[in-house]
Amino acid sequence: MKLDENTIGQAVKIYKALGEPTRIKIIKILYTLEELSCNEIEDKACICAKSTLSHHMKQLADCGLIELRKDGIYHYYRLNKEILRAFVSLEWD
Repeated sequence: MKLDENTIGQAVKIYKALGEPTRIKIIKILYTLEELSCNEIEDKACICAKSTLSHHMKQLADCGLIELRKDGIYHYYRLNKEILRAFVSLEWD
């Protein structure tokens, strides 16, 4: 990967997003499952407030780690494993 200004900026966003334990937990959950709704993520991550989950999901989406698919009123999230692997070298299994 070429380390230019855009890549550096993206890296900073990713590392800031992963600087919160709940967001790492969400990434780990999404790593093992193909796609989840907000409610499913909320249950699996044990997050009580929807506003808290929304904040975490926005941080992860803004840096490109997760992708959103809308189906009517439902939102489904999927991990962008390519971005994760490019910037993070951890064992997720």
